[in-house]
Formats: sequence, C-alpha cells, structure tokens
Amino acid sequence: MNKILMVRFGEIGIKGGNRSFFVNQLIANIKTAVKKCGNYQIKNTYGRIYLYPDGNIEDIIKKLKMIPGIVSISPATISSLDFDELQKTALQVFKEGVSSYPCTFKVETRRANKEYFLESPEISSKLGAYILKNINKGISGEKNELTVDVHNPEHLLQVEVRKNKIYVFNQVIPGPGGLPVGSASKGLLLLSGGIDSPVAGWLSMKRGIVLEGLYFHSHPYTGDRTKEKVVELAKILSAYGRQLKLHICHFTDIQLAIQQHCPRKYNITIMRRMMFRLAEQIARKNGDQALITGESVGQVASQTLESMHVINEVTNLPVLRPLISMDKTEIMRIAREIGTYETSILPYEDCCTIFVPEHPVTKPKLEATLEAEKDLDIEELIEDALDKSEIINIGG
Repeated sequence: MNKILMVRFGEIGIKGGNRSFFVNQLIANIKTAVKKCGNYQIKNTYGRIYLYPDGNIEDIIKKLKMIPGIVSISPATISSLDFDELQKTALQVFKEGVSSYPCTFKVETRRANKEYFLESPEISSKLGAYILKNINKGISGEKNELTVDVHNPEHLLQVEVRKNKIYVFNQVIPGPGGLPVGSASKGLLLLSGGIDSPVAGWLSMKRGIVLEGLYFHSHPYTGDRTKEKVVELAKILSAYGRQLKLHICHFTDIQLAIQQHCPRKYNITIMRRMMFRLAEQIARKNGDQALITGESVGQVASQTLESMHVINEVTNLPVLRPLISMDKTEIMRIAREIGTYETSILPYEDCCTIFVPEHPVTKPKLEATLEAEKDLDIEELIEDALDKSEIINIGG
C-alpha cells in the first residue's frame, strides 16, 4: 500500500495573501531537514503538505517533529475513491495500529470532496461495521473483542476524502506549531550555558525568527567545557531551523576591568550593559533586527524591571524576552521538551556566575550606574573584545 506523510500547518493557513510565502518557507525548511533521509517527493495541496518518502518514515518523522510551523504529522495510507478498496485499506491500517484486544475504537471521517457519493457519517459507519466484522471473526472465533465507543475510544481511525484520493491514518503526531523559521527576520540570541536562553531562542524560532547566537567566554575563568556546552546547545537549536552562526565573544578583560574600576554591587548591571553594547554592534554588522534574551522578571538581580530599564538604555535595538512572564518550572518543562535541559544542567559555570557580587544592586538608577562605570574605557574594551572574538557555523 502507498504510504505517505501528511503534514499539517495551522496559523499559516490564515495568512491571506501572504499564505504562499509562509507555506513555501515551510516547504524549504522541510527539504533542508530531510535531505539526508533518502529520496522523496513533496506536494502542497488542499491545505496540506504531502511527503512521499522512499526512505525510513520514522527517520523523517523525527525530523518533521522538530520543525516550527508544523502542527502535526500523520503517516497515512492512500486509497482510491473505490469504496471496496477503501474498506480493505481501512482494515489494514487499523490492524497495523492495534496490537491487543479487547479494545474500543471509532472511525472519524472528514469529507473535503463534497461530490463523493457517501457523506461523512455514512463512511464512518460502514467502515466501522466492516472492521468490526473482520476483526471479531478472526479473534479465536469469539465476538465482541472489538467494540465501538464514539465518545472515548482507545483507538481512533481517521479518514480524509479528497478530490482524487482517500487518506487513512491512525496517528496524529504533534509538531511545534508556530511559524516557519525564515518567515521573520534575524535575531541575535544571547546564549549562555543555562536553562533559560536556549528556551528563549526556541520560542523565537517558533515565531519565524532566524537565530544567530552570541556567547560571552571568560577564559580561563570559564573553561573549554563550558564553551563546548554552549556549542552543543546551539546544535540542538539549529536542528529546529537552519544553520546557526555562533559568535564567541572574549569577555574576560571586560569583567576584570569592571572588577577593578566599578563599585562591586554594580558589577552585574554594568556587565549586562557591556554585553548589550557588544551584542548591538554584532547585530548591526550582521543584519540582526533584535536582541533576544532568556530573562524572566524577578528571577535574578539583573532581571528586575529597574535593572532591565537601565541595561536597555545602552541599545536602540528591540530586546525580545520570550520568557518574561514564565516561572522556572514552565521554562524547565519546555527545556525538557526541546531537548536542551540535560545539556544546560551540566555543571560548567558561565561568565556571569563567576563574577557575581555578594549583594548586587537590584533596583539601579541610571544616573548612579553611569557614575559607577565612568572610569571604564568602554570603547576600547568593546573594540578589543570584538577583535578577539570568533565565529562558529553550526548545523545546516
């Protein structure tokens, strides 16, 4: 029987005149993701994307499950419009999806082809009766091993009647949803080795943003294992979209200068301001339209509203904070779902945790902060940090 993968999208379908742009971007992302999974054909019709694979369907599904813009995927079997063939196809698909009895089931039909000679309830009823008859007579000669439950079935067999074909399937595998990566502009993610920033990056990708990453490295206070951890997080994120350019910014000299010349309680505030100054320069050079951070209100001293206001003052770029209203439990849940959590909790410290003062200021004033950083040679420190930076292209 002819097996295909039905790919559904949601929000894209209401984009009006721009819909084709979003669909084409999603198709391009799918092609990139599955290019190493063997030969396939891909078609876009009737609000669905259909993949006709030559290779291992399971390998392709693993890739599709990670692509923003995809709401769900179903491995399906194709039948012609002939009802006898449809019955045999439905029975075969049902057997493939059910391994033990007794159990309950339901057939659900969606008839997009309104010219088909049977209506949806009739199709469901006839297919259900055919499956009941053929399954029950084959189970030790006993009856009622398989029963219908239209309200809470253990197994749901779904049928979609289209213009020239009928699709039968028993799985709906969820995807990330959202918009396809590349349907929005680029953003620069301040990527640490922690739990929060990778989640913020992933949520940004779900809105179509193409990510670049920026990691602040404080060698020798943070070692190569910390850097490798961040590279691994970037690899995980790149699997959801496309190649990710990771900027590794030398930050040690800036932190030492802050330690030497600034009041200790302002260290974190000034450190974040320097990060944003560096990030803005890198973003503007590379065409990124926004900075993205993993900040959540009140989580640490630099994430109070007062701190955010003072830190934002150094940049004119929009600063996106997708986690702004989330608590740690919500963030950790998403991190586990997207596969970054286990890497994020590896015990390698980032540049911020090394230089945290015992009593950081939590509600800094702009005037006091400007006074606190007045002895820094900000331009020279930034220029030197950028000169010592490197770029790693990840994924793709």
